[in-house]
Amino acid sequence: MTDFTLFAKTLQDNGYNDILTARYCGETPKHAARLRRCADLFAETFGTNAVVSVFSAPGRTEICGNHTDHNHGKVLAASVNLDVLAIASVRDDPRVLVQSEGHSLTDIVVTDHTPAQSEIGHSAALIRGMCAGFAQRGYKIGGFQAATVSDVLSGSGLSSSAAFEVLIGTVLNHFFNGGSIPAPEIAKIAQESENRFFGKPCGLMDQMACSVGGFVGIDFADTANPIIEPIAFDFAACNHALCIVNTGGSHADLTEAYAAVREEMECVARLLGKSVLRDVSKEDLLRSITMLRAEAGDRAVLRALHFFDENDRVDRQTAALRRGDFETFKRLVVQSGQSSFMYNQNIHTGDPSLQSVALGLGVSEQILRGRGAWRVHGGGFAGTIQAFVPADLLESYRSQMETIFGHDSCYVLKIRPDGGVYVLG
Repeated sequence: MTDFTLFAKTLQDNGYNDILTARYCGETPKHAARLRRCADLFAETFGTNAVVSVFSAPGRTEICGNHTDHNHGKVLAASVNLDVLAIASVRDDPRVLVQSEGHSLTDIVVTDHTPAQSEIGHSAALIRGMCAGFAQRGYKIGGFQAATVSDVLSGSGLSSSAAFEVLIGTVLNHFFNGGSIPAPEIAKIAQESENRFFGKPCGLMDQMACSVGGFVGIDFADTANPIIEPIAFDFAACNHALCIVNTGGSHADLTEAYAAVREEMECVARLLGKSVLRDVSKEDLLRSITMLRAEAGDRAVLRALHFFDENDRVDRQTAALRRGDFETFKRLVVQSGQSSFMYNQNIHTGDPSLQSVALGLGVSEQILRGRGAWRVHGGGFAGTIQAFVPADLLESYRSQMETIFGHDSCYVLKIRPDGGVYVLG
């Protein structure tokens, strides 16, 4: 931890540039400017008489495993070089105050662990949930104050809420627990916070990718002890770029649509005598399809079929990457997207005049067919798609996407090697 005045002077003198270069894979001027904005926000909100530390938690990209984690399936995911950055200091009272850039101040008492109806969907719920989860597991909690800036845009499909949860968990871990809590444990607390306090019935993939970091395969067969396997693969060496395109649309009214995916999959599992699809087989489903159609409906059956095929695809994509077979990997990316479209049905919102995700996928196919890959990214219905774009097509692809969906709608990302971290102080 560092006295704020000394921290601010060192920052102004570019004294942290080496740390920022290592942390952000280059782009040092951009992130130095972000850190200065965060420092200004801290000083404006809390003053300069503080001893501070800097923390970071990244967004994530889902590579494969669309809507499989909540039924104990498998995923491929990676942390990316967009993050939530915080400057924070310990308080001597049991309050957490967080001033996020562009938002009002959030102020909660850390000893109040009761979910509040008025906080559902707001950052206060995530902070309260993280404090509650730490306390319930016997970890230490305490008061702190923080200013945050984020380039993980809300609604971008890069899991801004998971990044924020992991950030809060990382601060609690280092300020009050000596940094001893493993990243997977922080991810589990973060998922509980989002489920119980924030009101979003998400799986564990977002939080795990943000917390653990790097490019990882995660098997959620045992959600208490997920198997996490780092996968060493350099996308840049394949002469492709990883793009996330924000096709627009709000997630605000889609909570029920997201919840229905999980509920329908679990309904099929219950009808087959289990609680989640991971514990049944595709063969069981096909043998019972007449009964399942009558009891759960056709869409639930189709979503269950997506789960089984997508789970298998994760294994095949992982194997392709490990043997350096990028062409097979791309074919499987396209298959994943087709399955989400046809079986999982998380592309359309139901309004025929608003089909931005489908349009983004369709135009991507026109540009990349035979050379790149494209799929829905994250929860679906609105928001983002993912594309693997050959380097020589990148500028034309980005130009076309931004002509359709607006300036800065196409993010060209890098894989970040770590998750929630203490940066400096």
